[in-house]
Amino acid sequence: MQQYITRRGDTVNRIAARHGLTPEHVIQGNPWAGRQPYLYPGQILFLPSAPRKRYSVQQGDDAASISALFGVSIEELETLNPGVTSARQCIPGKVLVIPQPLSSGRVAVNSEYGPEDVEEDVRQLTDKFPFLHRDSIGTSVLGKPLHVLRLGSGPRHLHVNAALHANEWLTSPCLMSFIEQYASAYAEGRDWNGHDPSLWYQNWTIWAVPMANPDGVELVQEGVQPGHPYYEALMKWNCGRHSFRHWKANLRGVDLGDQFPAHWEEEVARRRITGPAPRDYSGPAPLSEPEAAALAALAEQYPGEAAVSLHSQGGEIYWNYRGYEPPESKELAARLAAASGYRAVELTGSDAGYKDWFIQRFRKPGFTVELGIGKNPLPLADYEDMALETGWILATILSNFK
Repeated sequence: MQQYITRRGDTVNRIAARHGLTPEHVIQGNPWAGRQPYLYPGQILFLPSAPRKRYSVQQGDDAASISALFGVSIEELETLNPGVTSARQCIPGKVLVIPQPLSSGRVAVNSEYGPEDVEEDVRQLTDKFPFLHRDSIGTSVLGKPLHVLRLGSGPRHLHVNAALHANEWLTSPCLMSFIEQYASAYAEGRDWNGHDPSLWYQNWTIWAVPMANPDGVELVQEGVQPGHPYYEALMKWNCGRHSFRHWKANLRGVDLGDQFPAHWEEEVARRRITGPAPRDYSGPAPLSEPEAAALAALAEQYPGEAAVSLHSQGGEIYWNYRGYEPPESKELAARLAAASGYRAVELTGSDAGYKDWFIQRFRKPGFTVELGIGKNPLPLADYEDMALETGWILATILSNFK
């Protein structure tokens, strides 16, 4: 049992992942941690030693088959089990200690994925792939950078953003994962699930904003403490609740999904939310928030052939907006639905969203994709499926060269 003193940004999930534990292990040793919404700097946790997965060698096994079964390297298997690479030591009934599985890429989700994770993954990926370019399209209310990744050299521009709503942060690593997989496949000259990334690169330029609401994401994951510049206001807008897991808005209590100048006044009248709130407050004016204004400015600077805003949850794809959408939108939505297993839905009674504005402003296909099914924030166990579905959807657009 080891002692751990919490620091800013710590959560039960993050501490567990860092020490090779499950969240249940942390809570088992510290029951109070499961009863409060967030950890605070200076709290003391007692952590058990990291449990190791074990395996009893079966008839016909060897080091190579065991490493393949668990997705670990033979070298790591040998380190924890000296002599296992020898047939005389790898015998049926022998119990082996199994190391942590190898990660298939840089982007991984072992706990909450926040602004610092985006920052580090953006840096690592752009260092690894010289043709992947990073920039900032502005800053959040608290001054966090709004990262944008540019991938491709084609004349067609595809705009993609994620985590516009704070408690939908799991969409961020889904987008980052696809960017990494695309870049890796392109660099190695191989296909991506039957698609040719070299054609994507030649025909399209992707502008990917992986976390459009970093302040809100941090608030959902870490809460707010006295001394924070918005502490009193946030507690008031949240009706005194300490948990912000349900929060969709940015740090000023403005729902960025209702911030765009597409029949904005009608959305305000429909919502009837007159001030800052966890969700559905459209703000004092369209594009009043720096995050929404930055997304609009990027699209204006590089007018796109298509746009996708990644949200969660529902397993649905919204493709229309008041008849402003071009004729090809419906057919393309059907393709996206077929690729992902989602439903293409013709939506009414909603305005002021990013895809609404994009369709109305440019008369090009725009899509809101509701990844996954459940209650936000979605569980980490859904990440792999959601990331793959994100890839299928974006690949279908990139492979549409009509």
